[in-house]
Amino acid sequence: MNTTYEQNFNVKSELLKSRLRYLIEIVVVFFGIFFFTLIFTFVLFLLIPSSSLLYGPVYYLFRAFSITLAVPLFLYLTSYILGWSKKNNGIKNNLNPALSFFKLFAITKKNIKYQFLYAMMLLLLLFVPLDLIFYLIPGMMEYSIESLASSSITNRYLISDDYLTFLLSLLIIQSSVAFFEEVLVRALLAKRGDEYFRKISAVMISSFYFGLGHLAYLLLPISANYPLWFPLIWFIQAFFVAIILGVFFLRKKWLFPVIFSHALNNILSAHVLWLWNNSVDFFFIFLYQYLPLLILGIILAAIQFPRVKESLNSGVLELKDYFKNNEKLGETTSDKILRIIFDFFLGFVIFIIALLLV
Repeated sequence: MNTTYEQNFNVKSELLKSRLRYLIEIVVVFFGIFFFTLIFTFVLFLLIPSSSLLYGPVYYLFRAFSITLAVPLFLYLTSYILGWSKKNNGIKNNLNPALSFFKLFAITKKNIKYQFLYAMMLLLLLFVPLDLIFYLIPGMMEYSIESLASSSITNRYLISDDYLTFLLSLLIIQSSVAFFEEVLVRALLAKRGDEYFRKISAVMISSFYFGLGHLAYLLLPISANYPLWFPLIWFIQAFFVAIILGVFFLRKKWLFPVIFSHALNNILSAHVLWLWNNSVDFFFIFLYQYLPLLILGIILAAIQFPRVKESLNSGVLELKDYFKNNEKLGETTSDKILRIIFDFFLGFVIFIIALLLV
């Protein structure tokens, strides 16, 4: 009986310790991001007035650069200062975390076509259909453009009357946003979580964080004019997409497909909002933007059906495993419940810290 009690205690203790170490590392990196963002924002303030059309694109470029610079630097400093070795902290990979971070960007002659293929599969089979369903909800187009445009002066390009100004801002801003979001959510939160505990827990924590980032639009004053479930739908959509991207990313360790598909989706989605805001009927938007992409998606799914089926089966199995006792660790039902609760709590805590620092 004592042995069973000790085993259960050890499982719970290791579960909490691994996540605490992970949280400490993430908080240190977030402070680094805050420091670099502060510097770059100050430089931007000196160079470009906030009323300038250049402010938004340059701001997001600076933000992407500061996050990409801060993450590997502070991962390295955290590893060096805390000295958590493979022997005493349960980290799976003893490779320097900064070096491991940069390896995620690697594209080789051998895998470039597969990375591009998966990027297109994610775009055409995941992002585009969900985006269309989302915008078909009555009132969602109005809510989307009003909430995004009112959330920051950097998003004023969405209500610009000049198409060229909008298009240039769109390409720079949405590519930058997709880049730094994937660096934060996948390359940092999911990847580092995978080093400390089960892969699927890392996916759930990072995905919940990403979903909460979209639910945060509920806090905007404009949201009071719309149904409460509008931002909840954003949360569900973002959480679902993040789970799929997270499972794919941690299986392949490829960052390009998730960045590329995310960026293209952002660009297409914002383009729809601009067209609609400039009195283009949604029927024509569907006919000329969504319909060709849906047809391409059907063709791609048919050609790559074995690959699509294998990916779906693998993802479903991983999700099922998340809600099962981990027999490898001797996990009991109470351990499993604690793990699930703590994973979501950790995602929430990271989100709150990110609101303050990132």
